[in-house]
Amino acid sequence: MEQNRIGFIGAGGIAKSHVFALNSLRYFYPDPPAFSLAAVASAREESRSAFAREFGFERHMPAEEFFGLDDISTVLILGPNSVHYPHLEAAAGMDSVKRIYLEKPVCSDKTEENRLHEIAGNKNHGKKIQVGFQFLMAPAVREALIFKKENDFGRPIHFSFTLKHSDYLKSSYRDKRRTRLTPAPDGGAMADLGSHAISLMVAFLGNGIEIVSALQSGSYPDVPAGSDLYSEISLFDPKTGAVGNVSGSRVSSGIGDMMALEIYFENGALRYNSYYPDRFEYFFESSGDWSTRFTGSNYTPVTSFPSGHVPSGWLRALIHAHYVFLSGNDPAAFVPGLDHGLEVQRLVRETAENMEKFRQRTGK
Repeated sequence: MEQNRIGFIGAGGIAKSHVFALNSLRYFYPDPPAFSLAAVASAREESRSAFAREFGFERHMPAEEFFGLDDISTVLILGPNSVHYPHLEAAAGMDSVKRIYLEKPVCSDKTEENRLHEIAGNKNHGKKIQVGFQFLMAPAVREALIFKKENDFGRPIHFSFTLKHSDYLKSSYRDKRRTRLTPAPDGGAMADLGSHAISLMVAFLGNGIEIVSALQSGSYPDVPAGSDLYSEISLFDPKTGAVGNVSGSRVSSGIGDMMALEIYFENGALRYNSYYPDRFEYFFESSGDWSTRFTGSNYTPVTSFPSGHVPSGWLRALIHAHYVFLSGNDPAAFVPGLDHGLEVQRLVRETAENMEKFRQRTGK
């Protein structure tokens, strides 16, 4: 079995989640990919040295030294949003690297977006690039995507996708996350949270959906006006004529994290809410009844550990994302490659452009 020598760029909270996911693979899968934690890089020596010591990385270093290594086959890009693109470009230039896992958003501005299209269009770069939209790997979402493909729902008519969060209501929480409060599209609720909802919309409805308008609300003196705390976009699908909305919120009081989707078709409907992570619901006009598909933690035929009856969670989806990334052994999964990440980024960028028009119109 191939030994994946893994390097992390980033040693913060999200990097800790990725170490957990990698180390959990052997418990959940009968054929876990083999790997070693070869190196971790970050800007601060104290954080990377502590991270390497705590989680068993062979060595640590600054990023500029990391990109000169010749024994790394797999790179996870986990730093602040603003460095995702330069780190991807540098990792893509490492001859030994075969796989790159890129946390979203894939880039911060239109110039970087154009350069990424060049990388995506170059099929000879020889790298597998997977973007960190792990909600696609949640078992109920995974099965709902398969179920939609296997059944005739007809054309979509209208839809809604949302990811709501509440912690940015607290100034202490905002203080610790200043890098995420940069103006959109680098930061803000739609780039950080709503991008997951956009990712699901693209997976279920396809590329090419157009933004009609964008709204935003919520403000604090310590948050730039261009960094949305809540934003909502109105959308039109020229392929089908369907319309809908996507929203991302950092300030929905009383909610921890909640992802929800509803799609209404000519022949039926689909809906999912992460408050009930072990199921999705569907309706067919022919039967006239709503039905519930219980999924639990079922990832068959890949694995069914610990049990198909056990509810899953955010970390379980991240574990499966790493299994797919390292092994490629789930052909039923919707794998978010760089093309998918760029389609999401287009919509995030256009959201920022439309929010600026809204602020100019309203004087906010």
